[in-house]
Amino acid sequence: MNIAVASGKGGTGKTTIAINMALSLGNVQLLDCDVEEPNANIFLNAKMEKSEDVTIMIPEIDKEKCDYCGKCSEFCMYNALAVVPSKVLVFPELCHSCGGCKLVCPKDAISYRERAIGRIEHGHAKGLDFYHGILNVGEAMALPVIKALKKKVNNSKEVILDAPPGTSCPVIETIRGSDYCILVTEPTPFGLHDLKLAVEVVKHLYIPFGVIINRDGVGDKKVELHCRNEKIPVLMKIPHSGEIAQLYSKGIPFVNEISVWREEFIKLFKQIQGEIER
Repeated sequence: MNIAVASGKGGTGKTTIAINMALSLGNVQLLDCDVEEPNANIFLNAKMEKSEDVTIMIPEIDKEKCDYCGKCSEFCMYNALAVVPSKVLVFPELCHSCGGCKLVCPKDAISYRERAIGRIEHGHAKGLDFYHGILNVGEAMALPVIKALKKKVNNSKEVILDAPPGTSCPVIETIRGSDYCILVTEPTPFGLHDLKLAVEVVKHLYIPFGVIINRDGVGDKKVELHCRNEKIPVLMKIPHSGEIAQLYSKGIPFVNEISVWREEFIKLFKQIQGEIER
């Protein structure tokens, strides 16, 4: 079973939920798909045993064949190519590797070369099979790294995907194909606003979902009322707790110190499993 942990708003506790659930279940695969700012390993301290580059293909111009007709730059909607007198400028950071420029080139003057944009690292910690992706500094496209990361999914295990914040393409790519999506929110106006956006995304993808309210008690009851009115299941409420906050600040997953929460996450997993099987 693949469970994605997502949210609209950043900082609601996605990584907290993903890590504590993974540790409670044990012997699962955890993928940190927030490749622009992966932070799961701060809490796991996994020794990363393997690393591999993630590459994309970018165009290379054969100056002997090119007649500077400009059709490649006209085609490229991302402005990754610009034709000036006697030269074609390639802007690698803008290229989406669609292959269209080669298709429209009448002189067959375009070939491709690999360019590394990030890497995937793999290790083990506390019984977990752990992967995370890291996008190189300055790169704009997270999707190729997330796609490469999801190819590491081991379907013989339970899989937990820690998604990036927001509701844009990296989030959609992460949760796509999941069996269930946990939306983590907080009881604040911003939390409610962005939860509504996240709900629309998972509904559009036809993924069953439920909500966890983190830091319950810090704000108001509007999130809970909204979920009740929209018939969205509230799977769990984690209180605004000084003890949990202190453990978090030290990089300690709270299920390691507060055993009752380990039991609660196991119950949560069984509840989700039951909903999917129905």
